[in-house]
Amino acid sequence: MRNPARWAATIGLTAATVCGPLTGAAHAAPAATPASLYAPSALVLTTGHGESSATVTPERAVTLSCAPTASGTHPNATTACADLRAANGDLGALESRPGVWCTREYDPVVVRVDGVWQGQYVSYERTFANECVKNSYGTSVFAF
Repeated sequence: MRNPARWAATIGLTAATVCGPLTGAAHAAPAATPASLYAPSALVLTTGHGESSATVTPERAVTLSCAPTASGTHPNATTACADLRAANGDLGALESRPGVWCTREYDPVVVRVDGVWQGQYVSYERTFANECVKNSYGTSVFAF
């Protein structure tokens, strides 16, 4: 049989370790520190040929994170993040670069963007007439 005095001492030490001393004073929990000084900005961009993302199988997908530094699998993350910052994260505000000439070939390409931009959820979809037109918007956001 086990020693009852030893068992009581073990339980008492465990309770004191887990619960702390019983002094009657309430202790406030330390203030939670934020995990990051930057609001999250992480996006997943997909593209595929067709009229709508509901009917298109994604052919390519990249990730883009812009805070605190540009990173991800996007081929030009730094420039893409700069474009998004200049547009205040409004993907619809990105315009075609001047001087880019594309054919009038109709081969629709759908771009879908989902994620978080500066702490706000983002869900965006746009159909471009062809790859050239898609790649001309912004400096590089949709060029992947």
